[in-house]
Amino acid sequence: MQPMFVIAVAIILGAGMAGAFAVRRCSGNSGWVDVIWTLLAGATGVATAIWPDDAEPGGRNLAVALLVGLWSSRLGVHLARRSARQDDDPRYAALARRWGANAEWMMFLMLELQAGAALVLVFAVRLAAWNPLPFPRLVDGIALLLGLVAIAGEAIADAQLARFRRDPANLGLICDVGLWATSRHPNFFFEWLGWCAIALFAIAPTGGYPVGWLALTAPLLMYGLLVHVSGIPPLEAHMLATRGTEFRKLQRSVNAFFPGPRKSDAGIDS
Repeated sequence: MQPMFVIAVAIILGAGMAGAFAVRRCSGNSGWVDVIWTLLAGATGVATAIWPDDAEPGGRNLAVALLVGLWSSRLGVHLARRSARQDDDPRYAALARRWGANAEWMMFLMLELQAGAALVLVFAVRLAAWNPLPFPRLVDGIALLLGLVAIAGEAIADAQLARFRRDPANLGLICDVGLWATSRHPNFFFEWLGWCAIALFAIAPTGGYPVGWLALTAPLLMYGLLVHVSGIPPLEAHMLATRGTEFRKLQRSVNAFFPGPRKSDAGIDS
């Protein structure tokens, strides 16, 4: 990407997340932050995938833009519906309590860091979409299929959880059916898998596009955030605080991230 293009995208993302901070303050509902981030990352990602540089966009540009657009619109609508039904996101609420008097400043800083994370993802999208090698390759077909599986898998996981929560018989219970019987966070797994697909579009195993390997920063970043920072740790802390013993039983029998068979004995989470 040209330097001015990078700067423009960075400014858009930074301003967008500043707007998300304002929405959070006005509404009192931090859930809208994730909605705005998802739609913002998706919109800038699609624009980056098809915005002309030294050549006109082709089939790979459209394939990458399609995946990013489907991911963002599907997830954005899902998060918006969830946010409209809740007073606040427990993860952000817990952070605000922990930060105390510095909560607002720390929250603003965190949202701007999220803008930085989105910039890394958009950079990977650009590398994938503008891979100069002939299209389609076998790896492009695998990447497109993997991306569609990831979007469908995340949608199925979200739908299964929503259906479980709507059933009055499940009030106070922990969802462990369907994909949730194989992973405690299947939605996070498929989110990560989608960014693996984007990176595949950029990779040239036989050479010819060495810079494309930098697109692996997207799945690496998402894995780190989802597994170690803003995904699993705060959610599981909330579940342990509200479900206690029952959730500990689930932790011993179901993998945290990668889907797999139930374990009969305590083991190491994957």
